[in-house]
Order: sequence, then C-alpha cells, then structure tokens
Amino acid sequence: MNDLVESVAHAFVRAINRQDADALADLMTAEHRFIDGLGNVAEGREKMRAGWSAYFRMVPDYTVAIEETFCDGPVVAMLGLAQGTYTRDGQLKPENHWSTPTAFRAFIQEGKVAEWRVYCDNEPIRQRIAKSA
Repeated sequence: MNDLVESVAHAFVRAINRQDADALADLMTAEHRFIDGLGNVAEGREKMRAGWSAYFRMVPDYTVAIEETFCDGPVVAMLGLAQGTYTRDGQLKPENHWSTPTAFRAFIQEGKVAEWRVYCDNEPIRQRIAKSA
C-alpha cells in the first residue's frame, strides 16, 4: 500500500512540475481539499482545477523539487523546495523569481489525492507581488 500512495503523491508533484491542471484534477478525489501555507481551504476537484490553472498563469514556471519522502499508511509527507517566477503579464523577469523550502502532506484515498496540504513561507512570492503592483 505504501508504494501506491507514494506513487500517487509523486505523480501529483510531476503534474505540478508540468503545470498540468487537468492531470492534477485527474489525480484528485471529487471532494479534494487543498490547504495552503496560510491555512486557507479550497474544496472540490473542479474548483481546484481552476485554482491550479490560475496559479500556473501567475507563476508559469512553478516547480517543486522533492528531497525526502515519508509514508505512513494513506499519508505521504514530502520535503523539498518550491520555486517559480511571479508574473502579471506573462513576462518572466529574473527579479520576480522566488524560492522557498516547503513541505507537503498528501492524504491518498482509493488511489487519488483526497487532501493536499502545503507548509511553506509564502513571503517570497508575496514580496514579488507587492513589488509588481
């Protein structure tokens, strides 16, 4: 079972790294819950498909590098680094690039991601957004 849940969580990360909102949605349960680094919650596969699509327009080169993975039953914890470049106009300017250590907690249910929780400091991207406003 651990291999399956870990495989699903890593497939989710690969879809993030391809900026593929449809593949992410395919890996979600219908009732999927997303919890961001500030504790905000969004629920529902279709809402999150739209949310990821919007995020990838804002940070079109967003990627996650996983350095360590821990699995306990249906829960997968992954530690690594998130990075990308904030843009309002589609132009990727070096001064708008950010990077931050991050952790993710995935709850896998019947081969799908039922919950994806992000633990990271959002300040690096907030600073880029503020400078661009």
